[in-house]
Amino acid sequence: MSKYRYKVLIVDDSPLYRTLIRECLESDPALEVIGAAEDPYEAREKIKKLNPDVITLDIEMPKMNGIQFLKNLMRLRPMPVVMVSTLTQHGAEVTLTALEIGAVDYVPKPSANIATAMTQERDELVSKVKAAAQANIGQPLWGKQAAPVQVNRHHYNRKGYEVIALGASTGGTEALRGVLERLPEHMPPIVLTQHIKAAFCGPFAQRLDRACRLSVEEVTADRMPLIQGHVYVAPGDRHLTVVNRQGHLYCQPTDEAPVERHRPSVDVMFSSVAEAVGAKSVGVILTGMGRDGASGLLKMHQAGALTAAQDQASSVVWGMPRVAIELGGASQVLPLSNVANFLVETVYGK
Repeated sequence: MSKYRYKVLIVDDSPLYRTLIRECLESDPALEVIGAAEDPYEAREKIKKLNPDVITLDIEMPKMNGIQFLKNLMRLRPMPVVMVSTLTQHGAEVTLTALEIGAVDYVPKPSANIATAMTQERDELVSKVKAAAQANIGQPLWGKQAAPVQVNRHHYNRKGYEVIALGASTGGTEALRGVLERLPEHMPPIVLTQHIKAAFCGPFAQRLDRACRLSVEEVTADRMPLIQGHVYVAPGDRHLTVVNRQGHLYCQPTDEAPVERHRPSVDVMFSSVAEAVGAKSVGVILTGMGRDGASGLLKMHQAGALTAAQDQASSVVWGMPRVAIELGGASQVLPLSNVANFLVETVYGK
């Protein structure tokens, strides 16, 4: 293990939260809190002076909000940022905007029993800050307006692919948006699991729906039939599975125990696709920390599905794809910018 300690700057206007976050982070020997700032102007000076590896950033602050500060930071001095936000509808929308601007990840800010809740969430905060400190921070891979991959009108789904399954975690909200907004509207049904808090899932699906030619929705009911041109997002805090009932495919949310600490779990979704669809499916695992999805992708590969993993250079965090490749579950390794083309060419041919 490396002896290097990642230097963290805490930016939050609340003295209580600054103290709680510091205590959580300093419980891990790999992290060193080198300072704290109560507003973006103080943060700017401390960044210049202390040169942190990663920042935790509050959204609601005096003088300048966290989003405007993040925009300035990513334009002038891109660096890893973990947002600390409330689990409200407004907090979800703003946090998703922060991820679009360039934040690596987010952790929830508890609204009740603050000290107890923050202690319970220590592991998540620590792991996300450590992952962010090592994240691949660069220029955005997508423009605001994405040109769709073109499909020749004479081409059709000659191999009869029935389902495309996509899984992601850290960095995935923007990676998925970049892939989906490039796909034509008549793709086979797509099921998607992104590690995301329950309060963020609906706004995340709505944001994708606005960006895409496909119809995107959160799975909120049992036995939702899979329809061409639709994307089905795993509900927050429930697994998404695909089931075959008398030759018809459905989405089925389940409340089974978390897998690899995650619910929804990419492994659960991929494994269900392997069982229900087999060789008539395509699976792609994108950026994310940990290993969730790797064994499920291997099951898809063993069932005859076409599988792919995102490469290291284009991943924000190359954890899940790396493990999938090491297990032998990925037929191909692709840069993120090639994933949409890969899916269209797989389904419709070149």
